[in-house]
Amino acid sequence: MSEGVLTLQEAADELGVHYMTAYRYVRLGQLEAYKAGGGWRVPAEVLDAFRRHRAEQPTGGHKTAPWSERLESRLVAGDAAGAWSVVEAAMTAGTSVSGVYLEMLTPAMRSIGSRWESGEIDISIEHRASGIATRLIGRLGSRCVRRGRSRGTVVMGAPVGERHGIVVAVLADLLRLAGWDVSDLGADTPSSSFVAAATTTDDLVAVALSVTHPEHLEACAEACAALRDAGLGVPVIVGGQAIRDEQHAQELHADTAACGVSEMISLLDGLRGGAEH
Repeated sequence: MSEGVLTLQEAADELGVHYMTAYRYVRLGQLEAYKAGGGWRVPAEVLDAFRRHRAEQPTGGHKTAPWSERLESRLVAGDAAGAWSVVEAAMTAGTSVSGVYLEMLTPAMRSIGSRWESGEIDISIEHRASGIATRLIGRLGSRCVRRGRSRGTVVMGAPVGERHGIVVAVLADLLRLAGWDVSDLGADTPSSSFVAAATTTDDLVAVALSVTHPEHLEACAEACAALRDAGLGVPVIVGGQAIRDEQHAQELHADTAACGVSEMISLLDGLRGGAEH
């Protein structure tokens, strides 16, 4: 079979499996398919690749599933239920919540963004995927609460113009897993709002700003300067793809930079002591 498009029932027949098994392959992102005419359609070349992949798999031993690729497939297809099914399957297989965020959702969304920038997919698909990703984060949030005394509160968000709120939401949940309380201001936050939140937050440990695109660095610098002028007595930390290094952070009136989740957690640990959690 080298051309044409099959219904899901036809694909199931070709694979020698029940229709619901083929449907499960689709919902878990293992078999790529798209909706048309009220039903699922599977390109013949996709089915051929799926069969080759299954034939090449070893019959014994453990192999880590390509969870990120499966999740990306469901996000691009606009399949919210299927995306959650992939997340559930990964967690059932032993993936932690932090693993879902760092090893699945983050690389999937990064790949989708790159595909949009290269013109491979329309921005409507990227926006739809972002909406589904936001819903996934909402469902995972309840699993990011740690018992015990809070280690302090971090106020965080993205400056005016910066609309990548998913980055902030993911980092907020990962910090909660590490024992911190987080006041997540989200995307496109005015400088005055950063100051208002920081000055009214009890047990404030730090303020963090995320910047993905260089065109929003000026707004970031304005927010950092406003926070510094407020005399909070806590560090202002910047991070994200637009931040080069610590010197760059200081040029933006921040105290330091955090290049990644682990570095952010290490910085906070240094402020309150790693032994507290």
